[in-house]
Amino acid sequence: MKNIKGSIAAVTGAGSGIGRATALALAAEGARVAVTDLRFDSARQTADLISEGGGEARASAMDVAEPDQVRATLAQIQHELGNPSLLVNNAGIAVGGLFLDTSQESWQKIMSINLMGVVHCCQAFLPVMVLAGKPGHVVNIASMLGYTGMRGVSAYCATKFGVMGFSESLRAEMREHAIGVSAICPGIIRTNIINAGILESNDLDVEAKRKEIDALYEKRNYPPEKVARAVLSAIRRNRAVVAVAPEAWATYYLKRWLPGLVAWLARREMV
Repeated sequence: MKNIKGSIAAVTGAGSGIGRATALALAAEGARVAVTDLRFDSARQTADLISEGGGEARASAMDVAEPDQVRATLAQIQHELGNPSLLVNNAGIAVGGLFLDTSQESWQKIMSINLMGVVHCCQAFLPVMVLAGKPGHVVNIASMLGYTGMRGVSAYCATKFGVMGFSESLRAEMREHAIGVSAICPGIIRTNIINAGILESNDLDVEAKRKEIDALYEKRNYPPEKVARAVLSAIRRNRAVVAVAPEAWATYYLKRWLPGLVAWLARREMV
């Protein structure tokens, strides 16, 4: 899908971080943007930023874990903006902790958002996009932990591996409808995902560990705007997988050429 201008784009989790940066980038390219987020105030702030920049946006509160909410939000988007041709599945949470420390509730929550949230949105939006008979694109925000398992993040890895596999399969199915599907693997990006996430441990001081990890992300200081630019590139060039930060693309290729090294790195403690 080479022409973003004039398209209608829906972005989930667009109240902050990568989602907000992507919504702003799409608007700057001339897309009319449906900004969705679990928190309406955050979505509205993003929509206001787009409007202040001369773009057009509508804000909605939506929980991607609830299929009924997703369908209702789609109906609202169709009423206010029209049929979307771009969907960016960005909404997600982080769950950290060793497998034996991670609760059933945390597993269910992260699966319902990170993986099933992507499925719910695709189930709602794709029939509309296919019926329109026009080129379109779906972008799923995955992770470098979607192709490399690491110690201490088994739940998060499980969801992102799922997103990667789902994206690859969906891409094969949607090709005949001129709808591209891309998976974006950001890397360590400066967002609030650590502070907003779940961290569980039977031995560690959880809040101290959270601050330590958050400090690493702040020190890395890789901005979400670079991920947004990768999203635009993926849409224009119909790229299947886009690794963004250096650690993401390095891991992507090392996994193929030096799997032993990656396995050694995976055994090192992340959380």
